[in-house]
Amino acid sequence: FEGPAFPSIRELILYQFNSGLAVTGRSGAILHKPIPRERWELNNDDVILLDKIGRGNFGDVYKAQLKSTGQDVAVKTCRVTLPEEHKKKFLQEGRILKQYDHPNIVKLIGICVQKQPIMIVMELVPGGSLLTFLRKNAAILTEGQLMNMCQDAAAGMRYLESKNCIHRDLAARNCLVGYANIVKISDYGMSREEEEYIVSDGMKQIPIKWTAPEALNFGKYTSLCDVWSYGILCWEIFSRGGTPYSGLSNSKAREKIDTGYRMPAPENTPDEMYRLVLRCWEYQPENRPNFEQIFTVVDTLCQAYKVSFL
Repeated sequence: FEGPAFPSIRELILYQFNSGLAVTGRSGAILHKPIPRERWELNNDDVILLDKIGRGNFGDVYKAQLKSTGQDVAVKTCRVTLPEEHKKKFLQEGRILKQYDHPNIVKLIGICVQKQPIMIVMELVPGGSLLTFLRKNAAILTEGQLMNMCQDAAAGMRYLESKNCIHRDLAARNCLVGYANIVKISDYGMSREEEEYIVSDGMKQIPIKWTAPEALNFGKYTSLCDVWSYGILCWEIFSRGGTPYSGLSNSKAREKIDTGYRMPAPENTPDEMYRLVLRCWEYQPENRPNFEQIFTVVDTLCQAYKVSFL
């Protein structure tokens, strides 16, 4: 830019727009239509990092505060040393989340890309990971509460399915627990927005025991692969944070599944719920219910529970 200097980009843009002067004499380019910054584009300085609360695939996760409102938030940071390709993958989660708005999906507040480290700012979900929550509260959680958790997850996944989003990493460790034990689906690092996704980058970092056979055997992902993972998630919920296929290696678990083995129901799982889980674990994806159907079944079971306990 030629001409006077300004303390902020906003002032520079207003000057160029209002004066109608060329950006440079040589180009003769004039600013006709400034594009306003989107609501979710934050400055790094808008966010005050407080305590480290975890680690993600790409960097540390912090509890933080928004300067403007004082709101507590969660911030995923991306390690400065990561290659460019990994930083793009990191931002993929933010790009996906910014379009979504559902009580059972973790909300995106903003993305900071002006300087390092790049950050994704999300709502802070106070109960932490569902897996840890289940293990910590195993003795006091009722069947009704566990049913509600399965219902929350089904509602969130039904919403993602309607948006053609394949999560690819649905598991208790990737769900968070909010106020009143509400479950929210999180961690979209592996997500894709398409109806079918073929993996071409090998099988690295794939959660074997949560992944559908057709995804493991042929690298083919659809929303029905998430249905398989949802079955495992329900098993984790009713086993109060148990480890799927405990005592089996990844390869042994795969082998047994291919020959028809399915995990037995955890103690006190309602029969109808286990029947639904088994339908989620149908070997052929086309025989599995979709999330719309799953939600209807789980919602009906939850209503029945509420009635029986009144």
